[in-house]
Amino acid sequence: MAAATRTLFLSCFHSSGSEVSRQLSLRSRYPSMPRRPRAAVAVEVGDDGGSGADLEAAAGGSSINVPEEEKVAVFAVTGMTCTACAGSVEKAVKRLPGIQEAAVDVLGGRAQVAFYPASVSYRSCGELAPPMAAASRTLFLACLRGGGSSEASGPLVLRPRYPSMPRRTKAAAVAGDLEAAAWAAEEEEKVAVFEVSGMTCAACAGSVEKAVKRLHGIHDAAVDVLGCRAQVAFYPAFVSEEKIRETIEDAGFGAKLIDEEVKEKNILVCRLHIKGMTCTSCTSTVESALQVIPGVQRASVALATEEAEIRYDRRVVTATQLVHAVEESGFEAILVTTGEDRSRIDLKVDGILDERTVALVKSSVQALPGVEDIKIDTELQKITISYKPDQTGPRDLIEFIESAASGHIAVSIYPEADGREQHRNVEINRYKKSFFWSLMFTIPVFLTSMVFMYIPVLKDGLDKKVINMMGIGELLRWILSTPVQFVIGRKFYTGAYKAIRHGSPNMDVLIALGTNTAYFYSVYSVLRAATSETYMATDFFETSSMLISFIMLGKYLEILAKGKTSEAIAKLMDLAPATATVLTYDHEGNVASEKEIDGRLIQKNDVIKVIPGGKVASDGFVIWGQSHVNESMITGESRPVAKKKGDTVIGGTVNENGVLHVRATFVGSESALAQIVRLVESAQMAKAPVQKFADQISKVFVPLVIFLSLLTWLSWFLAGRFHSYPSSWIPSSMDSFQLALQFGISVMVIACPCALGLATPTAVMVATGVGASQGVLIKGGQALESAQKVDCIVFDKTGTLTIGKPIVVNTRLLKNMVLREFYDYVAAAEVNSEHPLGKAIVEHAKKFYSEENHSWPEARDFLSVTGHGVKANISDKSVIVGNKSFMLSLGIDIPVEASEILMEEEDNAQTGIIVAMDQEVVGIIAVSDPIKPNAHEVISYLKSMKVECIMVTGDNWGTAKAIGREVGIENIMAEAKPEHKAEKVKELQLSGKTVGMVGDGINDSPALVAADVGMAIGAGTDVAIEAADIVLMKSNLEDVITAIDLSRKTFFRIRMNYVWALGYNIMGIPIAAGVLFPSTRFRLPPWVAGAAMAASSVSVVCWSLLLRYYKRPLVIQERQT
Repeated sequence: MAAATRTLFLSCFHSSGSEVSRQLSLRSRYPSMPRRPRAAVAVEVGDDGGSGADLEAAAGGSSINVPEEEKVAVFAVTGMTCTACAGSVEKAVKRLPGIQEAAVDVLGGRAQVAFYPASVSYRSCGELAPPMAAASRTLFLACLRGGGSSEASGPLVLRPRYPSMPRRTKAAAVAGDLEAAAWAAEEEEKVAVFEVSGMTCAACAGSVEKAVKRLHGIHDAAVDVLGCRAQVAFYPAFVSEEKIRETIEDAGFGAKLIDEEVKEKNILVCRLHIKGMTCTSCTSTVESALQVIPGVQRASVALATEEAEIRYDRRVVTATQLVHAVEESGFEAILVTTGEDRSRIDLKVDGILDERTVALVKSSVQALPGVEDIKIDTELQKITISYKPDQTGPRDLIEFIESAASGHIAVSIYPEADGREQHRNVEINRYKKSFFWSLMFTIPVFLTSMVFMYIPVLKDGLDKKVINMMGIGELLRWILSTPVQFVIGRKFYTGAYKAIRHGSPNMDVLIALGTNTAYFYSVYSVLRAATSETYMATDFFETSSMLISFIMLGKYLEILAKGKTSEAIAKLMDLAPATATVLTYDHEGNVASEKEIDGRLIQKNDVIKVIPGGKVASDGFVIWGQSHVNESMITGESRPVAKKKGDTVIGGTVNENGVLHVRATFVGSESALAQIVRLVESAQMAKAPVQKFADQISKVFVPLVIFLSLLTWLSWFLAGRFHSYPSSWIPSSMDSFQLALQFGISVMVIACPCALGLATPTAVMVATGVGASQGVLIKGGQALESAQKVDCIVFDKTGTLTIGKPIVVNTRLLKNMVLREFYDYVAAAEVNSEHPLGKAIVEHAKKFYSEENHSWPEARDFLSVTGHGVKANISDKSVIVGNKSFMLSLGIDIPVEASEILMEEEDNAQTGIIVAMDQEVVGIIAVSDPIKPNAHEVISYLKSMKVECIMVTGDNWGTAKAIGREVGIENIMAEAKPEHKAEKVKELQLSGKTVGMVGDGINDSPALVAADVGMAIGAGTDVAIEAADIVLMKSNLEDVITAIDLSRKTFFRIRMNYVWALGYNIMGIPIAAGVLFPSTRFRLPPWVAGAAMAASSVSVVCWSLLLRYYKRPLVIQERQT
């Protein structure tokens, strides 16, 4: 990167007072790109980093003469929250042609790109829309300077990526200051979710998406046809929620804004519990460590409560990074709450809400700490309150409102069913009602047309003429089919009209055209008979009415089936208990009373009593009692988990035996159950790449079918007119025109785009729900599709293949000592160490004593050398505990016997720790991180699935090879840093493999992002690991097999769905067009074609529903039993 440009970039931040002063290192992406000449690097720039004029020159390219073509741009990137976001941005940018190098700094919120202007422009980089909503907005080469030139800032402003955004005028671009330069970055993007009714297939979803995206100010839109949801990211300065809603309705569908409060959750307040602080100096250290983090607006630390409250921007930094920063400063931090700024609750009022009561309640509640807003709807008897959950809760609000109203009103949680379920029930009842009403008219039409004509007495009665040649039968069928056509079938008319008006023809168009053609030809035929004394009427009234009836039945069955695809979410939501028993304590800490409350009224820090067989009402930790808890419904863990004081529990799990007192920590939307539901809902909203295939077909499907229908009718009509086939082929009840018309209508109504549109989303919905029930959280169709292609898995060692908790497995004494005395000295030295191996030694030493908190001898002159060992004076001895290099550095000789023991331990995948006293080696402690019991079986099974297994670890080669031998992995990479793991993944990808990475989600984030499928194992309740595509809640390696096996079975279903949907249309349309008629005289009546069309959609959904009965591979089932 040119030195001049780099210095210019840094000077921008220095002059504006920014703490960002580091350079971003770039790694080569395309070795085949032409390299810059060496001389290009030596461009001189003054030590001051350049003046304002320099910056203008750099931006305009007038003063600094850079002979090579390569240029460098720096972007401010908003919305990044973790390394996964940074990886997504870097990946997306590097896909552009002409990109030489790119580096993304997630903490600084910057992306630095070296590129060739001949191949790619600033706009291409800036308007690129990477995943995770981390959209780059503004090119910051000069606009961050406090007194930057307006000329420099104007041309550097990049518009957001959406094409419908109104362009800024040139005058606005050059006349602004810092605010004008950062216009795009400051324009706040908002998200609204709409409930959309009337969608039946992918074409409907495409129509809604297309209509919304035409609006000015729309950033992105995603439509879920199964969930009847549309999620729209927009800019309020250009478009409103009401305008979006009206646009959806204009497209022919019903629309309702689900959440009147548009999501604005960027600024959060979290609380950390910090251990180890002893004085104000400690609090200052923690505060300083937090306040220098980009994105932190405020940080305050209280020594008395040992808590920190941090206000931060979630687009720049995450709560996990804040915890890590505190731990890096030398203290232990526990996340108490993510503290979203606002929660909302709807309350139902029983009583009279007069003006005085409303005013009193409003003024009183608004004065409460933590209350943000209150709205009272007197018609619905409803109170809506927005509040800060860290300062108040729903139960406090209810009690306060009842008290403020002096007992004149009673308040409770507002009863509201799940919106999606409610909408589905309405749709089911509507189609069910329509179907039964249509049957009342269609059955008589069918009987007079198909049955009574073969009963002589009835036939004679129906053939009696009313007017000229018009008989009673034709008149009855006309009267009975008309309500079906225009009342019951009106939905198809309105849908078709709006679809055609917006240029997006859908299934409604085909149904409306087919039924209207049959109906109006029949009307013409009957009227002609009524005005003629010779013309014999032939009608198709039964075709239109039966067609509509069968379609109503098909839609009814389809919605019933689709409802079952989201059963997993409904079951998860039902896990939360309806009630909870809350305990209150007296001043002495004894239980004073118990009270049963609504489970939705639990607040943070409530103490909940859980009886045997009862459900845990909230996430929290045990403060009293012992028991076993069944967590299978949340994590998939089949065996009950022992719980004692201090252990965490998950809301929705079942207490097996014993009584527990649990202090609530995460309630409402912060609970693990709520996070899982949100993740699964989000996964079901995301489209799989294979869905694009169906979307492309659906765009041309309806016009193509209409063309084929007209072509079929015209071909048969002309063939009949010119006597191209024998007249004996024509049924006695019709002529050549009517025969051609039947063929044309059959083609129109047999074609079914719905089956294609439902092939992928139904399977993805069922699979993500099934995965969640097994403790495998799959983040959408993209992850499912990638997982089924995986042919190589890279495993981290520590915590993945091994348990992750070192234990002492052997002790060798080289001098005559008592083992207990030996460990007294060693534990006294290691008790002050924070190293995992030191903690393992202290835990082992405790086994020699019965008391829980044994006090060790005092260690004086304690010294800890990171990565080597510790040294201290204990009693009358100088004790040194550490590795071989530490001993040699202190001048301690290693006996031959000790060296042999160390080599032996290394071969056994153990770490040898040398203990020396008074400059003489007295013993060696072997510490091992045990391999997970099922590791070898899992690796063997993966190999049988044709998946190559590779291990990467930061351990030494000896230990790594020993672990590899035990688990059955031959391909090993040892002594690897986190960035080396990511490079190994990319190397495998370049060799043509689809790579999965399995790690613990902490130091493996770069590799998880780089992999085609990142799997975070052992996530527990931390289900929001953003670096991973698949989250495995347990530390069970078998879940890796489950994830891959489930994805393969899901995509087998998807492929079969496409085979059926395509095969049905490819075979059905020619048969309906009469391809078999010349040889077999077989023709498909339109009403039969309509029934087949309805059945095709139902069959696709039912085929996907079979995934509900998914069973894990036999090797896992046998192990669990």
